[in-house]
Amino acid sequence: MEPEPGETSAPRDGPAYYAVGAHTRLRDVRAILHPPYTAWHLSYVVIGSLLASKVNWSTLAAAVVAFFLAVGVAAHALDELRGRPLGTQLPKNLLITCAALGLSGAIAIGILGVLRLGPWFAVFIGLGVILVLGYNLELFGGRLHTDLGFALAWGAFPILTAAYAQDQTIAASTILLACSATFLSAAQRSLSNQARKIRRRAVSVEGRIVYADGTVERLSRSYLLVPVERALRALSWAIIVLAASLLLLRLGY
Repeated sequence: MEPEPGETSAPRDGPAYYAVGAHTRLRDVRAILHPPYTAWHLSYVVIGSLLASKVNWSTLAAAVVAFFLAVGVAAHALDELRGRPLGTQLPKNLLITCAALGLSGAIAIGILGVLRLGPWFAVFIGLGVILVLGYNLELFGGRLHTDLGFALAWGAFPILTAAYAQDQTIAASTILLACSATFLSAAQRSLSNQARKIRRRAVSVEGRIVYADGTVERLSRSYLLVPVERALRALSWAIIVLAASLLLLRLGY
């Protein structure tokens, strides 16, 4: 059967475009890690680190590992514990263990950072713990679990933390870059909200669009979902490639 207009590149079933197909342990682990979004936010860590006049590469590497453990592992495991939004079949105890180990590992790296960078860096560690637990467990009445909370926690915070870890200061340029990351993460949140709603909650889509020239397009699940997910893919790759290009620049390539 030929697809309706707008039905090309129809999405396969799954709670996210990177979590489709039959349930397997590998598929569930990949889904939990949210690869494009995790790489997106780790790119903020790299970009924030590269603002330094002289980059400490071991500090950059430690920051990337810490944020991967805190966000890529702990935060996403905690999120899956609340209602299984990704529909994984990973055992509850495994998710709890991953969350505990991921956050503990990030805190341990942070403590080492405090010993080297000074006591003010502990503020970033404490705030990071509050953001991970408060956002993903919807503590404080869910006040952090908002679009703005997401944009600040997963956009501005990595930039500010990574930059401070390098120079022990926050310059005006760093604040502007953090604002830019906040806007980008807000765009991500808006698009991903729409994609999740269609993939996870929509039962059917009905209706049509009639254009001025008389052309008619039928609304469909793919018509609504494909451009949103294409934009999410493009944005994630744009940030990743930007971080890689800045990294190569600092390395002299």
